[in-house]
Amino acid sequence: MAPHAEEAPVFRTSPSKTKAQIEATTDTTATAVPDPITQLQPTVTRFRHDDVLPHRESSTPLVTGVALFSSADMFKSPGAKSKPKASKSFYNSHLSREAKARKSSSLKGAMKYLTPGTISLCGGLPSSEYFPFEELSFDIPTAPEFNSRQTTTIKSRKHDVTEGKSSIDLNIALNYGQSMGPPQLLRYLTEHTEIGNTSALDIALRMLCERGDAVIFEEYSFSSAIETALPIGLVPVGIKMDSKGLCAKDLEHVLGNWDSGACFGTTKYGGAKRPKVMYTIPTGQNPTGATQDEQRRKDILAVCDKYDVFVIEDEPYYFLQMEEYSSKARQHNDGTNGSTKKSTTEELSAFIDSLVPSYLALSTSGNVLRLDSFSKIIAPGSRTGWVTGPADLLERFVRASEYSAQNPSGFSMVALYKLLEEEWGHKGFLQWLQTLRHEYSARRDGIVSACEEYLPKDIVQFDAPVAGMFQWLRVDGSKHPVWKERSSGLQTEADKRALLIELEGEIFEHAAKKNNVVVARGSWFLAEKDASAVENTVTNGQTNGEEHNGENEKEVDVDTTIYFRMTFAAAPHDKIAEAVERFAETLNEEFREA
Repeated sequence: MAPHAEEAPVFRTSPSKTKAQIEATTDTTATAVPDPITQLQPTVTRFRHDDVLPHRESSTPLVTGVALFSSADMFKSPGAKSKPKASKSFYNSHLSREAKARKSSSLKGAMKYLTPGTISLCGGLPSSEYFPFEELSFDIPTAPEFNSRQTTTIKSRKHDVTEGKSSIDLNIALNYGQSMGPPQLLRYLTEHTEIGNTSALDIALRMLCERGDAVIFEEYSFSSAIETALPIGLVPVGIKMDSKGLCAKDLEHVLGNWDSGACFGTTKYGGAKRPKVMYTIPTGQNPTGATQDEQRRKDILAVCDKYDVFVIEDEPYYFLQMEEYSSKARQHNDGTNGSTKKSTTEELSAFIDSLVPSYLALSTSGNVLRLDSFSKIIAPGSRTGWVTGPADLLERFVRASEYSAQNPSGFSMVALYKLLEEEWGHKGFLQWLQTLRHEYSARRDGIVSACEEYLPKDIVQFDAPVAGMFQWLRVDGSKHPVWKERSSGLQTEADKRALLIELEGEIFEHAAKKNNVVVARGSWFLAEKDASAVENTVTNGQTNGEEHNGENEKEVDVDTTIYFRMTFAAAPHDKIAEAVERFAETLNEEFREA
């Protein structure tokens, strides 16, 4: 939950190289743990990897204990405090009644009084003496090779803090904790954020919206995000997309004409007020794989600023931005790029600099909340992520978390801390992210090459994604024999759209049952479920990055494109091409059958 500053790489040395002076504790006693750093280095204007060590040395020592209060403000660099902030009136106008009514937990709030030497008889914390876990151990790949044959064993026991072996142990991790997470992991993520998940989205939507509010989505969006919004009474509004994702011009058109009564709030969306919240996946968008470039993000932010729209930026694929695709440059057949060399400081800095700036970094009005997750870059089962945004909004976020999940899983927190802080450090984590970039680039190259080789070019169009895990296919439904036979007899657009959905289902079933390959149906991701599956959607065949502008083009009754999503992250690398070939076989069979 650390407010975001300018992205810069952050590295640190292993804590095992120096001795930490740690005061003995019990479950109810706080302990000050000076960071085990003795090396001071010069400070530069921009917060970079060389600044982390002296920043920690000059900061207040890390305090550790069970359920201790902490805040990202305790760990920010001076430069991080210069980010623009929205006014109080902005938040008051955007917060829901539920969010405004949230009060802090009395018991959790009392933890801020715990200082070294304090004995607490306040919280109802069970004694770790009776936790049936004495030790957890994990074998992890060693940086920078990250080879399964070269691993390091990391361990966590109940009393590692007391014995001076670590800043976190099972005594702390497995007990109750604060909703912002333990200070040990919060510090690491605050620093990582200065480098530049569905539960978080549920909380954010409840904080910012009332039942009946309209919320902006990409026209095709993460199905779980849409399914999170619907049960709490929100009305999804789909915005047109092109090869670079959400279109700023269509966003302007929808917001600017919302109250015109022609087809917007007063009719199509049940009389909802103009949306004040937008949810977007700007990098490696799910399901389309589209990535908004820097200029597109600036254009969208300008529209949101104009209409007072708050942006929820979901970035699970942010660090999976890939190398450029070339059909002539095939990767290794095993899906790896063979890169295990040690990255230099300059190479890691170049990696960070190559990433498209986030909405949070570009915003000048404090109207962005960014969601990050370990799900795509470490493991989905960790069920742990972090939220970055304006401090006033995050305070409300913490209040909401106190009465729901309370805090992340202790097993996940101790594993992540041991892995990221004590073993890899920031440099190792960046090397891991760089490795993921290479590996997913190879997988992307594999599926795109297979699409080029096997898919019928007269029926299917696609673009090579530059981030994420997804390949989006655009299938020309007008060439399907059933469409040719039946569409002319249909009188309404709704009937024609229903026929296209029927054909989509038929192709899906054919692929799964006859050719043993499963892909995702595009209609599953529609923001407006009762709207057209094909009308005014992702611009068919548009690959030059130019935005779709409905005002300058002749509208058609029905766009006959049928969409499918393929994931190149799940299947073994050597099976991806086979799967694409099977789906191509399905299309050839479907489109030649009378």
